[in-house]
Amino acid sequence: MKRMIFIISIICIFALSCGKKEKSEVSKDEKTKITVVLDWTPNTNHTGLYTAKDLGYYAEEGLDVTIIQPGNGTADQLVASGKAQFGVSYQESVTLARIEEIPIVSIGAVIQHNTSGFYSRADKNIKTPKDFENKKYGGWGSPVEKATLKALMDKEKADVGKVKIITSGDTDFFAVSEKSVDFAWGFEAWTGIEAKIKNIPVNYIRLRDYDKNLDYYTPVIITNEKMAADKKDIVKKFMKATKKGYEYASKNPDDSAKILLKNAPELDEKLVMESQRFLAEEYKSDAPYWGYQQKSVWENYMNWLYDNKLIDKKIDVEKAFTNEFLLD
Repeated sequence: MKRMIFIISIICIFALSCGKKEKSEVSKDEKTKITVVLDWTPNTNHTGLYTAKDLGYYAEEGLDVTIIQPGNGTADQLVASGKAQFGVSYQESVTLARIEEIPIVSIGAVIQHNTSGFYSRADKNIKTPKDFENKKYGGWGSPVEKATLKALMDKEKADVGKVKIITSGDTDFFAVSEKSVDFAWGFEAWTGIEAKIKNIPVNYIRLRDYDKNLDYYTPVIITNEKMAADKKDIVKKFMKATKKGYEYASKNPDDSAKILLKNAPELDEKLVMESQRFLAEEYKSDAPYWGYQQKSVWENYMNWLYDNKLIDKKIDVEKAFTNEFLLD
């Protein structure tokens, strides 16, 4: 009887230890769930994120990443509230958010230089900011747009008051420029590439060629202050994998473009392939490593916003961004 009790006890202990082992293994394999919210619909600015997910870079860091598009609320709002751990934003948005004491911080620049500017069809004959006079500009209704137009036009002693500014929203440039506007804000990696594919002659006035203060980071990866302070290890792992994703996209533009297309099949294949080849050289550009951000870039653009009365106070830029999570 005693022997039987002893054997049963051993079996129970063994069973319990096996159960604990299985539980431990499940715990070990369990990944931290992460939500990343995009700034807009998927495009080649986001390729590194999809690449890091599809090639298992996030999984290698113990992260289970879900990439979503903004729905009810912007990426800034969702990240600030903690509904998403990471997001895609812009230097301008982060600056404005921090003035309102919204606790978001930029943890990596997706593209090293501003590749945006003003596009117009070639037959409009808009070759310099002086040519903006007596033309219709189609924008999304931000006060930053008029200030940017003024900054460029002032350098050529042109009058921004002679520009008719129309809020056309996010309407396709090629559709809206055919009928209602003469020029609009666009990006080389999208509008510029699409113009070449469609064989539509365009003129392009690049912002950073006219004012160094407008060579700001757009887009950037953001998180919230609490995440950056309390969960440094997770942020570090996320950025390690994200960095690998963008480095892969830089070295393998065609393969990474296919990954983006797999995740967003609604996109135009030729546009994505050509856009990805263009951005392969732009992600890191002349920076020491992908994601790197300079204090001077943040200060220059903040001062520009302040001087143009778009913000009524300045921020501590060293709290607005960090390279901490990109360093090995």
